[in-house]
Order: sequence, then C-alpha cells, then structure tokens
Amino acid sequence: MSSGFLFSSMPVGAPLTTVPLWTFSANGVTYSFAAIAARRRSSKSAFKFANHRSLFRCPPAPWWAVILHGLEKTVRFGRPLATARGAIFLLHGRGGSPRDIAGLAAALPDAGLAFAAPAAHGSTWYPNRFLVPTVQNEPWLSSALAVVGHLIDEALAAGLTAERLGFIGFSQGACLALEYAARHGRRYGFVAGLSGALIGPIDAVRPRAELQGTPVLLGCAEADPHIPVDYVEQSAALLESSGAQVSKQIYPGSDHSVFPEEIEWLQQQVSSLPWGQRKS
Repeated sequence: MSSGFLFSSMPVGAPLTTVPLWTFSANGVTYSFAAIAARRRSSKSAFKFANHRSLFRCPPAPWWAVILHGLEKTVRFGRPLATARGAIFLLHGRGGSPRDIAGLAAALPDAGLAFAAPAAHGSTWYPNRFLVPTVQNEPWLSSALAVVGHLIDEALAAGLTAERLGFIGFSQGACLALEYAARHGRRYGFVAGLSGALIGPIDAVRPRAELQGTPVLLGCAEADPHIPVDYVEQSAALLESSGAQVSKQIYPGSDHSVFPEEIEWLQQQVSSLPWGQRKS
C-alpha cells in the first residue's frame, strides 16, 4: 500500500491525469482507486481521490470524504526491526492517536522490541460502529487492515517470524487487531483486544482461520457502552474455534478503558516471546 497521500485543492482548469493506485475486493465489491494529479506551475503535484463510476465503488459518501489510511504518520520506537527480538503493533481507538496507545509500551518489560503505532486518517479507522455489516465500513476498513498487513510484511522481511509479533489494540483498534488475526490465520506471538470484538454482525458467517495456538486476550467491562458483551462472548467462541488460546476477561462496571488485569496479561505475553536465532 502506498503511503504519503496528499489531499489539497486543485486550481480550476488544471490539466488532470488519472493515476491508478491499487485494487482490492471486500464483501463481493471491487474497490479500484485512482489519484488525479493536477500539475501546478511549481511542477509539484496535488492529489485527490476520484469518484468515477468505472473506477470507484463504495457506500454512499461525498467523493471528497474518501481519504484512506497511510503509513506516513506511524510512530516507531524501540529497537530497529533488523536487531529487535520481536515487534509490537499498537492500534489506537476512535479519536485517539499513535502517541496515546504508545504509552502502553511503558508498562511492558524492556525486552528488545520494535514498536510501531500507525495513525488512522482523521483518528478513525472506519466510520460506523464495529457491529454493522462490514460493507458499511468500506473502503476504510479494508484500507486499515492493509496498513496492519504492511507493518507485518515489514517485520517479516526484516527476519522476524510471526511468533515474534504481537498486536495490542484498544477500542476500535482492538476490533481491528482481532479482525486482522481472524482473517489472516497463523501463529502470532499474541493478540490483545482491549475493549473490542470482531468486526461485523454477531451472526456473520466467517471462513475458518488457523491461529495455531496464538494467545488472544478479549477484555471488556460487562456494561461497556460501546462494546456489547455478547459480541465479546461470540468473538471469543469464534477465535477459539479457529485454534486460538483465548483469555476472556469480563470486568464489572461500564468503564471503556484499559484494565490492570490486561496489563498483567500483556506483561506475561511479552516476557514469553521467543528468544534465539532470527529467520535468515
């Protein structure tokens, strides 16, 4: 996925060139994106996403509102991937930021890890609630999942194995982390969904993924105003059926927050990440 997209006004009458970027499919709909470049007098280009019937399909939205996620604002810290023991991907919630979620790293053991916290455009990974049909959150949802996939590809290319990779997401970021793992089965180091659940209706039919014993945390308050507990219960059952080792933690009250028990679980998982020779 390309990063560094710009969005700015183009001068009236400027010559336009359509530049294809990428195509993907979701829920039976093919999304094909193009950028329109307007050449300025300074020879610099300004980019807008085009809404053309033959190029672009999505749920009704103003064409100027469809700006997808990139990697240019990702906050990276800790060890370089080339020398890290493992990598942790931190996914913020709606209205949050990479620096917000990055604060969780201070509670984790110093274990020679690389950290990456990507930024959602407009601080929102997808516009609607997580429990609506997924097509109503396209194309933003697929773009968000692609960002996670790109970060994983970077880590694998640097010689880390999937068993050395961990996901920590809060709220909307928790939903995104769980959803990515459920769609891309493999043995990860761990996946932590802090106040989140799988994305989509509770009765949605899903292909079975093979998570091969991946430790997964689903934590949530019993009366969380944003995450109905029955969705957490169903997500736990689905992930267990996919081979994950699920720890479901339901807390009293209605706080939409990170709980001390979740921090303890994360500390244990980070300490358990494998040491030894990296993939060559």
